[in-house]
Amino acid sequence: MISVRQHLFLIVCFSAVILFTNLGGPKLWDRDEPRNAGCAAEMLQRGDWVTPYFNDELRTHKPVLLYWFIMSAYAVFGVNEFSARFWSAALAVGTALCTYQLGRCLFNARVGLWAAIILSSTLMFDVAGRAATPDSVLVFFTTAAVTVYATGTFRYGKMEQLFPTQYRYVVAMYALMGLAVLAKGPVGLVLPTAVIGMLMLIRRLPERPFPPTTPVWKKRFFSCLRPFAPWHFLKTCWAMRPVTAILVAATIAVPWYAWVGYRTDGEFLRVFFWEHNLSRATSPMEGHDGGIAFYPIAILCGFFPWSVFAGPVLLGLIARVRRRDPWSPGYTLAACWVGVYVVAFTLAQTKLPSYVTPCYPGLALLTGAFIYHWIEGTQLVSPLWTRAAFVVCAAIGAVLLLALPFALARFLPGEQWLAAIGLIPLLGGIAAIVVSESGKRRMAARVFATAALLFTTSMFAVVAQRVSSHQRYQELVDAIRGHSDAPRIAALGALEPTWVFYAGQPVYEFDRSTAVSFLNESTDHFLITRADQYESLRDELPPDARVLTSVNYFLKDEKLIVLGRQEPRMASRPN
Repeated sequence: MISVRQHLFLIVCFSAVILFTNLGGPKLWDRDEPRNAGCAAEMLQRGDWVTPYFNDELRTHKPVLLYWFIMSAYAVFGVNEFSARFWSAALAVGTALCTYQLGRCLFNARVGLWAAIILSSTLMFDVAGRAATPDSVLVFFTTAAVTVYATGTFRYGKMEQLFPTQYRYVVAMYALMGLAVLAKGPVGLVLPTAVIGMLMLIRRLPERPFPPTTPVWKKRFFSCLRPFAPWHFLKTCWAMRPVTAILVAATIAVPWYAWVGYRTDGEFLRVFFWEHNLSRATSPMEGHDGGIAFYPIAILCGFFPWSVFAGPVLLGLIARVRRRDPWSPGYTLAACWVGVYVVAFTLAQTKLPSYVTPCYPGLALLTGAFIYHWIEGTQLVSPLWTRAAFVVCAAIGAVLLLALPFALARFLPGEQWLAAIGLIPLLGGIAAIVVSESGKRRMAARVFATAALLFTTSMFAVVAQRVSSHQRYQELVDAIRGHSDAPRIAALGALEPTWVFYAGQPVYEFDRSTAVSFLNESTDHFLITRADQYESLRDELPPDARVLTSVNYFLKDEKLIVLGRQEPRMASRPN
């Protein structure tokens, strides 16, 4: 019998391999990573732990918690890619451990183990865990809050009470949500509270059987509406101690929001809450829109390779809830977790796949419970579903193997060999089928988990590294530094946040006339622009202006050039 300590050790090793292998190898990816990493670097350089700035401008997109984490890593490891991503990876490992604890509370330790392994090896969760973005921070603190709730209400797969009676659980839960508010805003409090509230609304409903003659459609319709009956809804909200929630979360989050509002004359608060929260909910921003199928499709892609079990997991969930399975409260919590996030962000007009990443622990718990029952032979769906899932995984691997070379030849010439990544799900799916057909279900699940480990690790440690090698922005910066000790840099027609981060200084975006004047002012002034812009601009440039270097624009059929006005500096002789 494996102990809890051994489970924890296995989860840490499994998740750390995926999340930390070559973490600092690939360059920062435009556009969010360099903005966040650069903002933390500028705040550290200014000695300012309150007001976010990037490219010498107030950055109002996100609250401060991610920047604090990155700044602390910079202080230990220096300003580099590994430091910028360190806390995202570390907190993702923490989320896997929280998911294990959730599984222990809602179901049993083996379900928790499978849920943690599943979560750690899904694509979108690993994207968040290996990126300098606030997603991993938000996922950790919201998952930790739900974990505290479950620890205070569940024991050995049984729900002992609807809401924690011990005050320490309540305070800890809402304090973690307050930190989530510092990570990404009001969603850090509103949505995890809604998940818990939805569970309580459902579990507090008294049994009221319908008359035998009631049509089935009417039973289902009114059953869906019953949890939202006004008096029942208000009583449930009050049972969640809303005053405590507001006081605790506000104690954590409000001091910084008040301070940054005072420091910026309210500008940060106005833009952050109005544009980046309310406007994103009411209208699509930056072209990020989609229909009702957006998030189901995003989850099928982001939860790969474990999303191949979506069909049997859903059918098994419905069957167990209908049969009033002893683990029904745990299934209900996990289902509420997924449902609240998917519905909330489907209603919001701006849509991104990363928005629903905080519900991935709930998905992992449902999938882990299904894998556990399949291994034990107690699943409520046909074994053909699991066989079909393995076949789908192998088929996806074959498609990757055959289709990727064409896409790579188009966008990354010379990297067609990366299509070999498709061999992992192809062979993993086939091996899982063969082993399961021999009756060794536990071994088949382990084979599939190993394939998931190899696939996700290869994707982020190898494939991402090769793709990143085609980002040649560092050559632009090196060319500039080779011509001046104190350069000032401007951009015309294009500006990527990576240029700002790797230059270590602001890069000002100018229009045509201002860019020409800027280049005329000093030999320490440099202009980054596209090659087509340069051709139309050539006659207006100073006579001594010349192209210092030229590189391919990453993933675009264009070239970038650096314009300057002097020869390279001569290396000084040593004394």
